[in-house]
Amino acid sequence: MKKTLLCLILMLVFKAGISQNPIVQTNFTADPAPMVYNDKLYLYTSHDEDESTWFTMNDWRLYTTEDMVNWTDHGAVLAYDDFEWAGRNAWAPQAIERDDKFYMYVPITSREGKNGIGVAVADSPYGPFIDPLGKPLISKSQDDIDPSVFIDDDGQAYLFWGNPVPYYVKLNEDMISYEGEITQIPNTTDGFGKREGEENTRRPTTYEEGPWLYKRDATYYIFFAAGPIPEHIGYSTSKNITGPYKYQGVIMPQEGGAFTNHPGIVDFKGNTYFFYHNAALPGGSGFTRSVAVEEMNFNENGSVKQMKMTDGINEALQNLNPYVKNEAETIAWSQGLKSRENDVVGNFIVATRNNSFSMVREVDFRKDGASKFTARVGTTHNGNVSLEVRLGRESGKKIAEIEVPLTGGDDRWALVSSDITEEISGVHDVYFVFKGKAAAEILYFDYWMFSE
Repeated sequence: MKKTLLCLILMLVFKAGISQNPIVQTNFTADPAPMVYNDKLYLYTSHDEDESTWFTMNDWRLYTTEDMVNWTDHGAVLAYDDFEWAGRNAWAPQAIERDDKFYMYVPITSREGKNGIGVAVADSPYGPFIDPLGKPLISKSQDDIDPSVFIDDDGQAYLFWGNPVPYYVKLNEDMISYEGEITQIPNTTDGFGKREGEENTRRPTTYEEGPWLYKRDATYYIFFAAGPIPEHIGYSTSKNITGPYKYQGVIMPQEGGAFTNHPGIVDFKGNTYFFYHNAALPGGSGFTRSVAVEEMNFNENGSVKQMKMTDGINEALQNLNPYVKNEAETIAWSQGLKSRENDVVGNFIVATRNNSFSMVREVDFRKDGASKFTARVGTTHNGNVSLEVRLGRESGKKIAEIEVPLTGGDDRWALVSSDITEEISGVHDVYFVFKGKAAAEILYFDYWMFSE
């Protein structure tokens, strides 16, 4: 009995210690923009280039999940140079669906050095996204960054944006034009709280940038990155989408190592999720950031319960099916991996060092279990390159191992199988551990599946 109890305690301690945040470890990501469509959560992000010492950001990436713990990397779905008028900067985006079309609003600096907001349209949430205007949708001042799009219950669409003051405009039904005047939301201390520190006539309130619109019951919420620098996240509420807004306080204090933050809020499968970014990955900084997520909860009066940055979501919303093709870039946690894409297989992952690994959460092998493991892999190294499949942790029970054959590059692949060496059934976290003596780029991994 004592031994059983001790094992249970150790299992619970280990389970609680699994890191989930940041939710992407294969790239630096920032400015999360979640969207729900057909029971799947689509997360669009900006992308900090490796080793950046400034906001070096060239494209926008897409990640999806159905369970909130395993995230699939779909690569870059749009870049600033897809807009012929753009000069630089792929900053904080947001996407929305209307009538089975998808609209992505992005801040870009033009070739003339002027900030503006562009819009791109696609027939699929995965793209390709195309610029229908050939010019910015919004380009009035250098304040024009960080768009947030919202369609109200009556069908009227709005675009909010702005640093250091918030603006809005009504969008037409085509979502690529607007009607009426661009309006500034009064940047008052009653609406957005009084900024601490020295008097700042240009920034008198806590509002800094990154507005995000959200509606719950009959209340409109505007979440925003708040100053002074380093930023925290605050929010204000109103019974009218255009205000006046009433400041409600801080929901996430300044922490996490990045001097910026950016909120993104969405309802998904009965829960509300709050996305943000920090500098928690190795090499992280204010210019190499990483997206994370927490479950967001409300008090009975509609106010938001304050949050801290944590390890993230502890339980999956559903189990992962191992008996279908699963992309290698579907990951709950990883170390020593980078994502890449090419025209041969699309997105895949690269193991950059010996003992690097990826993990997927809550894989359901069912009662009868699995008999075979198959993966599509490749390497440029001859011999001593392998992929181990383990349960529970990277040093856990090994149930399969494949030797990765020399293929000659990431455009050449081999489909390799291995019998399962241990009886396996039920639900497990599965680790793929990559072994090799090479100094870099040990192997390439495209997809995997088990057979019953």
